[in-house]
Amino acid sequence: MKTIIVYATKYGAAGEIAQRIAKKIEGAVIHDLKQGSVPDLAAFDCVIIGTSVYAGTIRKEAKIFVSQNADILLQKKLGLFISGMGGSGEKACFEKNFPTDVLQAAKAANFLGGIFDPVKANFMERFIMKIVTKQSGYLSNISDSKIERFVEILKS
Repeated sequence: MKTIIVYATKYGAAGEIAQRIAKKIEGAVIHDLKQGSVPDLAAFDCVIIGTSVYAGTIRKEAKIFVSQNADILLQKKLGLFISGMGGSGEKACFEKNFPTDVLQAAKAANFLGGIFDPVKANFMERFIMKIVTKQSGYLSNISDSKIERFVEILKS
């Protein structure tokens, strides 16, 4: 199964998750949507789209990619993942950010965790995380078991 993983990230968590997924799918190609044009999707059997989410909204690059490629995405084995520090309300987040037909076509659509790195965050983000989590250091809630399950679903 030829697989491409495209992702959009602000601070790198979606890219980290894309890398972890790629290690579990032989020959998977990874593409950061900020890096310009994506390889021709016709060459792939499976498309995985990942994006970080902030305040319930996915990255603009991911939204544009899905919108521009919806027709071909509906013809592929499709996986969607979001990354972030939340984890509650993931169904509503997917419904808000992805067209209904694309979401229904996805074989897997999951929240896979995120990373908070205070070195990369601005003052307001650090302040909010300190209030919410009562911590001010590096945090990661990326779930390798959720990633494993996500890949298993796509391979089946």
